Amino acid sequence: MKEYKVLDKGFVRLIDFLGGDNAVVQAARVSHGEGLKGEEKDKKLIRYLLKNQHLTPFEHSVFKFHIKCPIFVARQWFRHRWASYNEISGRYTEYPDEYYVPEKLRGQSEKDKQSSEFIEIEGEKEILKEIKELQERVFEFYKKLLEKGVAKELARIILPLSTYTEFYWTVNARSLMNFINLRADIHAQWEIRQYAEIIAEIFKEKMPWTYEAFVEFCFTGKNPKIKKEEI
Repeated sequence: MKEYKVLDKGFVRLIDFLGGDNAVVQAARVSHGEGLKGEEKDKKLIRYLLKNQHLTPFEHSVFKFHIKCPIFVARQWFRHRWASYNEISGRYTEYPDEYYVPEKLRGQSEKDKQSSEFIEIEGEKEILKEIKELQERVFEFYKKLLEKGVAKELARIILPLSTYTEFYWTVNARSLMNFINLRADIHAQWEIRQYAEIIAEIFKEKMPWTYEAFVEFCFTGKNPKIKKEEI
């Protein structure tokens, strides 16, 4: 199983995959009692479907991922509700001493209130050090609470949003394209964008015809790693 490293301690793993480009073609043509007709015609059909927003055939290809990411990234991820999720539970499992520490700080964008940008932050090195030290102290206290007999479900309330979590994500290709379209866009938060770009790579590998047509007809965001254009 291939593992894609993301951020400082996260990963993306493709656990299972069902379907592919051919499954989309078969689903689209079944209404006419037809099936595959060869690469040229099948690829042309996929392009037609995406160009004209006939999307239900893409629900017949399914990806199952194992994701490890900071909690604040997961909470953004779970807003994509056309999918199935199962997450590790802090009620039953002790969280390991793993939390996200950015390599560089970002400032609030002056052009977009919802975005951030990499700028010079005064005392950045010292601030990052303080962030890490604070996280370490919180986890030390979390472990102390557990040692004192405090229930896991209660001890977890002090943990920061930077704490890493893990979940399984099962999603069809239609919903996956929506995720990439929104989260690979340069206006999405930088951290979740790193995951979306990896997801896009896997999508491209497993469904190359669909990915090519998606980028041409459906990707409305901006990201030179997805669509080659000036930003």
